[in-house]
Amino acid sequence: MVEIDPTEHDIADLGPEVNSVDDIDELEAMLALEEEGNDRPPVKTLIESRIETLVDEDEELDPENVDLTELTIADIANMVRDIDDADIVRDLVERENDGKERKGALTQLESRIESIEGTGDVEGEELEYVPPEQQYPGLDHPTADKQYVEGLSDERYRDMWVYCETQQGKLIDVSKEMLGKARELMDDYNETYGGDEDGTPEDVVAVIIGENADELADQAVAYGADRVVYHVDDRLSRFRHKPYTEIYCHLCRDWEQEWRNYHEPRYNIFPATNNGRDLSALVQGELDSGLASDCSDLYIEEAMISNPAKTGNPGNSKEFERVLHMPRPDFSGFEYSTILCIDKPFRDFHPQGASVIPGTFDLPEPDHDRDGSIVEHDIELPADWFQIDVIDHDQLEAGVDLTGHEVVVAMGRGIDRVDPTEGLELGVELTDQFEDAGFGLSRGVITASYDFGGHVEQYVSEERQIGESGQAVEPNLYIAAGISGAIQHKVGMDESETIIAINTDPEADIREFSDYFIEGDLFEVLPTLIDALDAGEFQPVLAEASGD
Repeated sequence: MVEIDPTEHDIADLGPEVNSVDDIDELEAMLALEEEGNDRPPVKTLIESRIETLVDEDEELDPENVDLTELTIADIANMVRDIDDADIVRDLVERENDGKERKGALTQLESRIESIEGTGDVEGEELEYVPPEQQYPGLDHPTADKQYVEGLSDERYRDMWVYCETQQGKLIDVSKEMLGKARELMDDYNETYGGDEDGTPEDVVAVIIGENADELADQAVAYGADRVVYHVDDRLSRFRHKPYTEIYCHLCRDWEQEWRNYHEPRYNIFPATNNGRDLSALVQGELDSGLASDCSDLYIEEAMISNPAKTGNPGNSKEFERVLHMPRPDFSGFEYSTILCIDKPFRDFHPQGASVIPGTFDLPEPDHDRDGSIVEHDIELPADWFQIDVIDHDQLEAGVDLTGHEVVVAMGRGIDRVDPTEGLELGVELTDQFEDAGFGLSRGVITASYDFGGHVEQYVSEERQIGESGQAVEPNLYIAAGISGAIQHKVGMDESETIIAINTDPEADIREFSDYFIEGDLFEVLPTLIDALDAGEFQPVLAEASGD
């Protein structure tokens, strides 16, 4: 017996139910029941689409037999990442040359061969260390130019540190999300590597700074921290650049504690909020390391590197362990880049640092029975760290939170096809048709210089932005009207259960990750959907409009 009999459900209720099933046999049984019973085309399409999605996820590419002409360049890059046999990759190069002969694909394949074997050049001599003051005698001091900063080599690093941002005396959700992800990463890390280089398990260290930081320490432990270090000061009720940066760096580098028997943390993680972005850049710059900002994922694994600037020996590849991989949308808006922060001879790049887009990771369930160590950081804060005083401020009574709604309607720059004000009015009206829905916008609408009229102007604010630099949402239903689907927007909504996209461009990027794509003008489609919802016939009209 199947758990979900589609013949017993209305079409409108089946989307989330079907998308929650991960068993292909179960789905095929559901499909058979529907065919024998109501035989509704939209329902069959929904189930078949879910089966196709699961088949694609389960299908492992065989590099020796795969048809390269059916793969994208990104597919090829992902496939060869774990191949360690250069001859297999050479065969792929030959097949690509005989097929589409795409420059990007060949670059990925040749780069993998180089990572496995090295550049193929004559092996050079190992680099010889020359102190910066000798190599650049014209400098007044070795650190006068950041390019020539000398970092410590082969120092001791441990632990993943998480900066837990607070607002109104509470941990914000992204702080909890990062603690949960850090816990997952370090559990896997300790299992994979057996702990640090001496075999001692490494920890998740939460850092809390503020006037009531001590009151939040137990909560940080419940969300995954092994150790919490906090600094309490009444003057730190609001984020302030100088003291927050100095405190965090002192904790990382100069604070003498028995448990902190290492030079600096191995990893530093910050939230990609307004304050988190500021603090992450200031801290990582002060610690002479790198930062990958606005990350949409994190994972730790090995990295094979052939760049002689990193290996110290031209022609040789070197495998670096314990590398934090930090994927983020690139500046084009259509691809992801994975940032690595790798040491080089005579120069350590630690802590490896990242800021994380809020909503990227699941909000974990707190475990109030967890044990953890709580340590107070207590140093005198000089008065000149507080040269600027906030003498007055306004505070919004409530912000716009789109993350808890069952439905989210989002509007993009397609609203300017006829009239931006009318476009937003349609979006708001569609939102109002649902019992629990939120109204969001793409960055293109926020940054455009549209002249909105009427009541809709109140809906145009950065608080409603969805995407990399806005909110990340995971509703049961996401309706995107007039949104092209750039990566920056995708990272904010692609975990939605069901995605409906409306766009006049059949080649719009959002089509690739939508469950339903309606090729049409939002000014014509939205009124139809509004009328259908009002009549209780949304699903059939949707299926007809999308061609499914």
